[in-house]
Amino acid sequence: MALNMDAIGKKIGPLTKAYTWKDCSLYALGVGAGFSDLDYCYEKDLKVIPSFSIAAVFDFLSHVGAASNVNLAGVLHGEQELVFHNPIPPEGELITEGAITAYYDKGKDKGALVVATCDTRHSNGQKLFTATATIFSRLDGGFGGPEAPSKHVVFPDRAPDFTVTETPAANQPLLYRLSGDIFQLHADPEFARMAGFEKPIMHGLCTHGFACRALIASLCPGQPELVRRFDGRFSKPLYPGVPIETRIWKTGDGKAVWRTVNAETGDVVIDMGVCEIGPVPRDEIRFDGRVAIVTGAGAGLGRTYALELARRGAAVVVNDLGSARDGSGAGSSSPADQVVAEILAAGGQAVANYDNVATAEGGASIVQTAVEAFGRVDIVINNAGILRDKSFARMTPENWNAVLAVHLNGAFHVTRPAFEIMKRQGYGRIVMTTSAAGLYGNFGQANYTAAKLALTGLMNTLKLEGQKYDIKVNTIAPVAASRLTEDILPPDLLEKLSPEYVAPMVMVLCSERCPVSGRIYNAGMGFFNRAAVVTGPGTVVGGGEQAPTVDDVAAAMDKISTLTDGKEYFQLNDQLGDVLAAFSAPAAKLGPKTKTTAGTR
Repeated sequence: MALNMDAIGKKIGPLTKAYTWKDCSLYALGVGAGFSDLDYCYEKDLKVIPSFSIAAVFDFLSHVGAASNVNLAGVLHGEQELVFHNPIPPEGELITEGAITAYYDKGKDKGALVVATCDTRHSNGQKLFTATATIFSRLDGGFGGPEAPSKHVVFPDRAPDFTVTETPAANQPLLYRLSGDIFQLHADPEFARMAGFEKPIMHGLCTHGFACRALIASLCPGQPELVRRFDGRFSKPLYPGVPIETRIWKTGDGKAVWRTVNAETGDVVIDMGVCEIGPVPRDEIRFDGRVAIVTGAGAGLGRTYALELARRGAAVVVNDLGSARDGSGAGSSSPADQVVAEILAAGGQAVANYDNVATAEGGASIVQTAVEAFGRVDIVINNAGILRDKSFARMTPENWNAVLAVHLNGAFHVTRPAFEIMKRQGYGRIVMTTSAAGLYGNFGQANYTAAKLALTGLMNTLKLEGQKYDIKVNTIAPVAASRLTEDILPPDLLEKLSPEYVAPMVMVLCSERCPVSGRIYNAGMGFFNRAAVVTGPGTVVGGGEQAPTVDDVAAAMDKISTLTDGKEYFQLNDQLGDVLAAFSAPAAKLGPKTKTTAGTR
């Protein structure tokens, strides 16, 4: 057997699961609830344990196993991350969609990791939670894949603030499996021995449910709806009937780290636990679990994008070479470092990168920084730019090439390696930065305008190549104060052109909710509109049976030039279809022997 590499990024779902209060109560009993926490077991004012979400997506996990072709004899649940967007109602239907996002190779005889992410919505339309599962396949290592990114959770050097001790029943797996996880390892003694265990073991997710109950009881008693995030790594198997301790350390307002240990041996059963508690956030665009790259993020628009992404939950790679406005100088780490410091001080996640987007090596290094620090890439904002303005007659090849190298080539160098990752993940958002100067022209900026308009062409191809992978590519044309415009625009206008007025549109284009791909938007001072290439209806000149004469074309210029009833095309073939139709339609109407006169359709 071998892992199916073609499964990465392919959509799984939608998978639907109808459930009632009985399913919620059965799950609660399966993870040790009872009269001591009756709210989870009794239908009167029933509350749902947040970790019930895993029981709701067992079908998804089974599809992941089948699609990845893992050797089931060596499968264990490795890690589980849950981000909650709304409380889980006690009944209804759950709709889950997701994909396998990565394979990681631990080495021959050491196993492999299969990572999959899914979103689950309720039939009432609410997004309930995002689940990221890591399956540890002990028998599938050595396939030559990348190593898993490192993960660190810091535990305070002091005694836990809470320790909750419980003893799962000797028959606990038999009860828990009725919630849907019917893998033989937890019920069949012969299968368990074949897998290398003395007898059936506890479901890691069953112990996970015990831990979830312990965290709620300690951090927000009686309020499971306050759980916002719940992560953990399964580190050692546990046999049923063995007592466990869930040890909890508070690390800040609404934040805690935790681990569950075998109370008899002291072995850590679930490690690297993270829990976040707080009120249900308003229904806003969030980037929790997403990783973003922002180029040219040391100041101006890029800095604003990076700060806003981080505020909304993204982990951000802040790239800035730190050179002068025209791209000269040795560069400096200070601009990127300062933005990272701002993000970290606010409780966000960010790392700095100082590579030059103008080189292929620089672009690849920027993307590698994201992978090494955070394990994936979901968002790329190509914002880096320089100016070397000259009238066209005075434009030197050096100034021409330098500007194209940063704006156009830079977007290529960063986007290309990121695009490959996004394809494997089955998700991505890319934002190009054009300019009104590129769309409409501006005196003295031939190099800049050529590069900026070229980026819309790159977008038009990527929107097609990324379509089946849920990669959406759009372009922003910002009008905002930056170091590139500080001495171009008058001071009173600069005050009204804060980057904060542009950022909201960019956040929409970066988000899961982004409804479009291949669009261009102008943005500035709170005013937004869409720009597009519109093609007029045109006309057939010369009857289509012979080449038109110069006089024929000159006579038809009004009809050729009109944009009345014009339209947009999504791709080349759409426009070609209309060209061919312009010849076939008149023939059908006028008959095969009738010729059209010049200028008619």
